Amino acid sequence: MSSLRKTTLSGLVWTFSQQFGVQLISFGITIILARLLAPSEFGLIAMLTVFMAAGSVLVDGGLSSSLIRSDDVTQRDYSTVFFFNLVGSIVIYALVYSLAPYIAHFYKQEILISVIRVYAIIFVINAFYEIQNARLTKAMNFKTQTIIQVPAVLAGGLLGVIMAMNGYGVWSLVWMNILQSFLTTVFHWILSGWRPSLIFDKSSFKTHFNFGYKMTLSGLLEIIYKNIYVLIIGKNYSATQLGYYSRADSLSQLPTGNIATAMNKVTYPMFASISQDNIRLKMVYKKLMQQVIFWNAACLVLLYVIAEPLFRFLITARWLPAVPYFKILCIAGILYPLHAYNLNILKVKGRSDLLLKLEGIKKTISIAGIFCVIPFGIYGLLYFQLLFNIVACYINSFYSGKMINYPVKEQLKDIFPTLILSAATGIVCHYLDNFLAHSLHLPDLGRLLIDSFTFFTVYLGFSHLAQLDAIYDFKQLILRR
Repeated sequence: MSSLRKTTLSGLVWTFSQQFGVQLISFGITIILARLLAPSEFGLIAMLTVFMAAGSVLVDGGLSSSLIRSDDVTQRDYSTVFFFNLVGSIVIYALVYSLAPYIAHFYKQEILISVIRVYAIIFVINAFYEIQNARLTKAMNFKTQTIIQVPAVLAGGLLGVIMAMNGYGVWSLVWMNILQSFLTTVFHWILSGWRPSLIFDKSSFKTHFNFGYKMTLSGLLEIIYKNIYVLIIGKNYSATQLGYYSRADSLSQLPTGNIATAMNKVTYPMFASISQDNIRLKMVYKKLMQQVIFWNAACLVLLYVIAEPLFRFLITARWLPAVPYFKILCIAGILYPLHAYNLNILKVKGRSDLLLKLEGIKKTISIAGIFCVIPFGIYGLLYFQLLFNIVACYINSFYSGKMINYPVKEQLKDIFPTLILSAATGIVCHYLDNFLAHSLHLPDLGRLLIDSFTFFTVYLGFSHLAQLDAIYDFKQLILRR
């Protein structure tokens, strides 16, 4: 087993442990909070998502990504970026603080003035650990990241639940996130072993900024695009309606977001280490893409099938209006990993200029389309999101595929059997669920257990019989481990 393979496999094990361990805790806490808080209170926090996400991107300026991809990084580089992030976080916090009344006026929610002024302190807190986290990611030390994240999320979640039980409403969510950020920073300083030096090197800053600012601009475009639905729904509908959309989106992101986030942490530094070997890069990318699509498609199709009993069982019937949104978002997320990993190819090839150009083109088309479908309401927005995800995936795959001789047609051919199998298994389980609900009148928990067991038994069984590359690679991975 090669050194790269050992490092990658170890990184995968720990990053999936971190991602799914953290999300399992977060999921449990969210279930409790969804039972304690009203949909409108989740909607209020969702209204701030775009501003918080944009602020975080601006604070870092893409410099952390530059540090991860660069080969010869010194203490001078790390310290320079650290102080840039710190000063930037204070500037961004001051900007958001001053804009709070305008944000509240936009949504017609006066309470948002005080909420965002407190919530945005996270910018400054996070700036204190971004470099430590970048160093751990560059070294693929996901074990330490796991040890850091789990207790921070658990402690923050417990605070949120206690506050919600005592009637603090939306402030429960605010202080939950602030405590999580604070503890994450403290643990990074204790466990990472890195401290900044009093250095700010202009040449170092220029080097990383030249790469990073393009990443920042493309990141901002991505954030605005991803949250434009929140902006439009929050502006034109009630906080409760936005709460339904926000909950549907976050639940649909459980498999997609977790698999993508976990894999991105490993694949970006790994791709960077073999970025000059196109043959090897294509081979590694192909195997990872097949593996991720194999599990992601299965999870999302299953969630589509069991959506109604899942919502009712976990977060009560008052959240059932979110189910139709959830189903559309599940289908829209199936190809997301393909979209994300193709962007990583552009990054490790140092083509942040092309990345920015593509993001500009995609978002211009998307925003124009969104404004065209606004008259059709929330469902018009959701179906357009589904359609455009396919278009964006094609655009990304076309350009990155040219760089590693892996064209779109070949990429789709490699994942097509998985998509067909997951869809066919979903149809079988859909009819099974109807039988369980209407003929046997099983309770929600019984439907969830039988549907899930049947789905993965059929899916994995036929994957084995069809000898899909993804299931073969997975078994080899486990056996060699």
